[in-house]
Amino acid sequence: MTEVSRPPEPGSPDAPLVDLDGTLYASGSQVRTMPGAPTDLAPELTDSALAHESGLELKARSQWAYARSRFFRHRLAMGSLVVLIAVLLCGAFAGHIASYSYDAIDLNNINAGPTTTAHHYFGTDQLGRDYFSRVLYGIRTSARVAFFVSILSTILGTLVGSFAGYFGGWLDNLLMRFTDLILTLPPLAVLLVAAARLGNGTINLGLFHLGQEYRVALILALLFWTGIARVVRGLFLSLREKEYVEAAKASGSGDVRIIFRHMLPNSMGPIIVNMTLVTAGAILTESALSFLGFGIKPPTAALGNLIAQGETQMQTQWWLVVFPGLTIVIIVMCINFIGDGLRDALDPTQRRIRA
Repeated sequence: MTEVSRPPEPGSPDAPLVDLDGTLYASGSQVRTMPGAPTDLAPELTDSALAHESGLELKARSQWAYARSRFFRHRLAMGSLVVLIAVLLCGAFAGHIASYSYDAIDLNNINAGPTTTAHHYFGTDQLGRDYFSRVLYGIRTSARVAFFVSILSTILGTLVGSFAGYFGGWLDNLLMRFTDLILTLPPLAVLLVAAARLGNGTINLGLFHLGQEYRVALILALLFWTGIARVVRGLFLSLREKEYVEAAKASGSGDVRIIFRHMLPNSMGPIIVNMTLVTAGAILTESALSFLGFGIKPPTAALGNLIAQGETQMQTQWWLVVFPGLTIVIIVMCINFIGDGLRDALDPTQRRIRA
């Protein structure tokens, strides 16, 4: 009886080998088309099993971890962050860095230009006050105003926008019409009138007494919240239709819990970016008010009133305007570059880091 030879089974040791991209596979074997899917080449091993066998550990990364790594790769934003931190630390520790107090007078060096003599690195003014020390103290004052404005306006805008976008209806119309009313007011005129009416003293809020820098910051915050409110409202109008919000409602979660526990964390990216824009705008606006004489008044040192005090002597004592002005430019540019980096890092559709 004649024995009929059969071809070897696919994947058997006797099957002929096929060269695929430089790797030999048994004839008839199926190549894995999806990562993690078992094949007849390694039917019992998936990607996680292969990683475990090779001694590798797979770690799940959150959205914030990806955003953080993307921000760290943004060279311009990281450089700006380092410079901004250095400038703010100089302002915070002005009492330890400056050789003089902001109101100390040196009668031996009146209208002196920038020099290392007697440690007057930025020169002195017409009263003999060291301008390097006054700029350092001015950074501290302007930073207080900027961060107070950014925090308070962000809180107000987030609350208004989140409730308007989530509940909709008459509440949305009421809050947005009030927002539109604030937007129609001329900002500079309102700021000048409010600063003049509130005076130059402190604001008494029960147990708290706010100095004149916080008075200016409070006025700015009551006008700067509108942009953030409109952004947050648009985000919440989109998020309230998502499946996880419907699931939270079906599970019995209350409206306040849904807003602050589920929807607000998913809106933090645009809110943080807008917060940086408000910070830069607050520094510029406070400097403009102080320059016009309606902001922070002497003897308190602020970058805006330092420029105003040196305006009349600019042609002969240029350092009285240049150094405070450069400080404002550096701070605002750093904040804007950091905002660009945060925008790129927190945008999931951004595929490439631009700087």
